[in-house]
Amino acid sequence: MYSEIAGRKKLAFQTTRTAALTCRNSMIKEFFMKRDFSTVKRIVIKVGTSSLIQPDKTINLERIDQLAFVISSLSNRGLDVILVSSGAMGFGLNVLGLPERPAEIARQQAVSSVGQVAMMSLYAQIFGHYQDKVSQILLTRDVVEFPESLHNVSNAFENLLAMKIIPIVNENDAVSVDEMAHNTKFGDNDCLSAIVAGIVHADLLLMLSDVDGLFDKNPAEHADAKLRSRVTQIDDATIRAAGGSGSRFGTGGMASKIKSAQIVFDNAGQMVLMNSRNPRDILRVLAGEEIGTWFSKEKTT
Repeated sequence: MYSEIAGRKKLAFQTTRTAALTCRNSMIKEFFMKRDFSTVKRIVIKVGTSSLIQPDKTINLERIDQLAFVISSLSNRGLDVILVSSGAMGFGLNVLGLPERPAEIARQQAVSSVGQVAMMSLYAQIFGHYQDKVSQILLTRDVVEFPESLHNVSNAFENLLAMKIIPIVNENDAVSVDEMAHNTKFGDNDCLSAIVAGIVHADLLLMLSDVDGLFDKNPAEHADAKLRSRVTQIDDATIRAAGGSGSRFGTGGMASKIKSAQIVFDNAGQMVLMNSRNPRDILRVLAGEEIGTWFSKEKTT
């Protein structure tokens, strides 16, 4: 009996030690892998509402101008850039002088339609300062799931990029619905940006957010949380670090970004999750600096 218990303890110890060594080796491998984006030719950049709208609900004009400058600079270098931009609701609240998001779905759709016009008008104006033209592409999930319409969307992207026009993509909030029998919503623009990256065969998805990247645990609750430089697979540890789909930290936040990373992986792509605080950091990321978290599968030979 005692020998059986001792054997179980030994097995448990070996299992724990093996798991710890695997985790350590994975983190060492992530640390020593250098980023090289020198061959990147097509980029999707996703920016969220919190990056465009300030806490007092005013438009963050300085950040939008910096973002436009960076995208224009990349375009001038010969790179194809697609911008996936949230913010229609935030712009709508600003234009209409509403204090908060309406509770009714129909009213939300109306406010978003007003905000979409205002947002695109501002983008066109600011990009125009850098002699760039922009276009608007509004998508719903049923469009990209239907082969013929998906083909048309793909053609639209390719022709716009060939004309050196910067496509700006958002979900069509005015008509998308979230019903069991007919769901046309993507859920959030994190997932939309990953889907768009797949449609256009982007070399890289840059996801700008209000966080610095993926930490090994929730930094809001753990002072010793460490930023992960690279993630090579979406495993249970990665999902737990994101807070899980049911936690306050993860819902609509980090969990959706991990889901997006999985979509990117499924399309054999790569993604960098980074803070939108300084859009010029995009240039530093493309130069190989270790900013944010790089989601890239380990290459197999």
